[in-house]
Amino acid sequence: MSAAAHRTILVTSALPYANGAPHLGHMVEAVQTDIWVRFQRLRGHHCLYVCASDSHGTPIMLKARQDGVAPEELIERVGAEQRRDFAGFDISFDNFHTTHSQENREITERIYARLVEGGHIRRETIRQAYDEQAGMFLPDRYVRGTCPRCAAPDQYGDSCESCGATYTPADLVNPISVLSGTAPVQRDSEHLFFRLGDFEPMLREWTGGGRLQPAVTAKLDEWFSAGLRDWDISRDAPYFGFEIPGEPGKYFYVWLDAPIGYLGSLLDYCRRTGDDFDRYWARDSAAEVYHFIGKDIVYFHTLFWPAVLHGAGYRAPTSVFVHGFLTVNGQKMSKSRGTFITARTWLDHLPAEYLRYFFASRLGPGVDDLDLALEDFVTKVNSDIVGKLVNIASRCAGFIARSGGRLAESLPEPALQASFVDAGTGVAEAYEARDLARVVREVMLLADRANLYIDQQKPWLMAKDPARAEEVRAVCTQGINLFRQLVLYLKPILPRLAAGAERFLGVPDQQWDDGTRPLLGCEIGPYEPLATRVDPKATEALLAASSENLKPSAAQATAAATAAKSGAPTAVAADVSAGAATATPISIDEFAKVDLRIARIVAAAPVEGADKLLRLVVDLGSERRTVFAGIRSAYVPDQLVGRLTVVVANLAPRKMRFGTSECMVLAASGDGPGLFLLSPDAGAEPGMKVK
Repeated sequence: MSAAAHRTILVTSALPYANGAPHLGHMVEAVQTDIWVRFQRLRGHHCLYVCASDSHGTPIMLKARQDGVAPEELIERVGAEQRRDFAGFDISFDNFHTTHSQENREITERIYARLVEGGHIRRETIRQAYDEQAGMFLPDRYVRGTCPRCAAPDQYGDSCESCGATYTPADLVNPISVLSGTAPVQRDSEHLFFRLGDFEPMLREWTGGGRLQPAVTAKLDEWFSAGLRDWDISRDAPYFGFEIPGEPGKYFYVWLDAPIGYLGSLLDYCRRTGDDFDRYWARDSAAEVYHFIGKDIVYFHTLFWPAVLHGAGYRAPTSVFVHGFLTVNGQKMSKSRGTFITARTWLDHLPAEYLRYFFASRLGPGVDDLDLALEDFVTKVNSDIVGKLVNIASRCAGFIARSGGRLAESLPEPALQASFVDAGTGVAEAYEARDLARVVREVMLLADRANLYIDQQKPWLMAKDPARAEEVRAVCTQGINLFRQLVLYLKPILPRLAAGAERFLGVPDQQWDDGTRPLLGCEIGPYEPLATRVDPKATEALLAASSENLKPSAAQATAAATAAKSGAPTAVAADVSAGAATATPISIDEFAKVDLRIARIVAAAPVEGADKLLRLVVDLGSERRTVFAGIRSAYVPDQLVGRLTVVVANLAPRKMRFGTSECMVLAASGDGPGLFLLSPDAGAEPGMKVK
């Protein structure tokens, strides 16, 4: 499981545009990138992660004009929102800068001068879309119309989202200006063009070296076959950006200085820290450079960008990693449906770390789209993080605490621990390949093995015999070490949970290879819950808050956010075997008649012929009883074995066609989907009375 030779790595994600706060689409990319970066650091590599606000262009200028502020004020405000929300999702930037910076201007002008010197810039007078009502030339994306290739309606003026064709606004059928809704006219203007065709041999070699994903390479083959066209890198005033030296009234097109923002952010970092800029971007650099991007900007990052770098004397990226788009509940993000979810709205309702985990469980190495199905999200988090991962620690910690809080001096099954350590090779390979879904699958299989080990050893039964106290401690020491290994593997995905686990175990800042040395004979802290179940009502509140047509009051939003963050389910007692909820007021004397007891589930199995029922055997300390519980939709039987819950012990037995239900387990439910068994804190024992 040892790491490879020390590597120097620079990583970027696409620059979020500075006209609005981040949404969950931005977070897919930032989370994917951050997980990969954290993994590299965990392995001991020198890995920098830089980004910036993309702060230039006509949309910024128009948005600022609409808001009645200067563009500089707008991008400063939005940049602060971006930093805040990315931090809320634990995105570990080494530097987050802006493209409207002295560093970016410096490098942009240097690159342009070198391209001019190399003969890679030419001039051409072009006819360009002009909005007479708005009094300005229109950016490509401010003209919409029918695609000239596939006839898809309502497409942008530079590329078709339906067939992927690229063109100019003049090629569109029935174009209109998105500013005024009028048909633009054509006017002449002299522009500067980058000769992309000069770099075709270099680009064919760079893109054909197996460094890109197969789907991206296939798309590039189409573009090469169609012929590489020169790239217009200038825009006319009025425009917010860097004026081109020696060209009054002409500005660098935002797509030229935006990717240069990667270099500008790094230069800012290097000047602050003393790091060497050329170490990463010099032509002969031995560092690795990776860009994480969405599939909508592949053309810029795999053709224009490496060509511009090469022409200016810099090295090309090592690779460009492309991901797909995000949908919510199977639909494109939509404000009218309430599925256009900002990062801030998510943070107001649900933990960011749970979304990091869900994204990871769905992200592979390809460019497939990712769907945030909120019902699946709730199930995945509750099953994996709560039901499997932290369940291991909560099941073992109480027994260790009763043994003085100190782990045993040896493991009863060192071969089991060794197999978990050996599994790290496959987990590391999956991380390296950006196959995060495989990482989650492999770690959850290990979590199942860890829970099975505890189920088979049954420390709760051993603990009844004082003579077996050391055996109990040894078994639970094994469980704690298996838990530690799993958390280590998931640390890049769940950094906050990992930090909480490290505090509990007394081993701060664990590195990848630390798991090869088990924790033995040392004290651990008292266990505190590391994760709580997600209430489906929190996702309902999330969608409501995201909808333009349904805006909750401040009090409602605060209450929903508080409930979601606490993870507390709705306080409704439910007879899950009968499916009836109880809400009628009763007196204290009536309540005193209910005998609530702690019980441990010692067996669980589906009931043949009953889709909703599980047959549970529960241990009440002095006896065992059978319960038929309607919780099959919420729980996998194997996950319930060994778990403590609360039962109504003095409920009259109820004969059913499957057998007799001898008591009732308690669960919480609400208006939305989902059932949640009640569980006591660690230290409770079967038979204890709830009062």
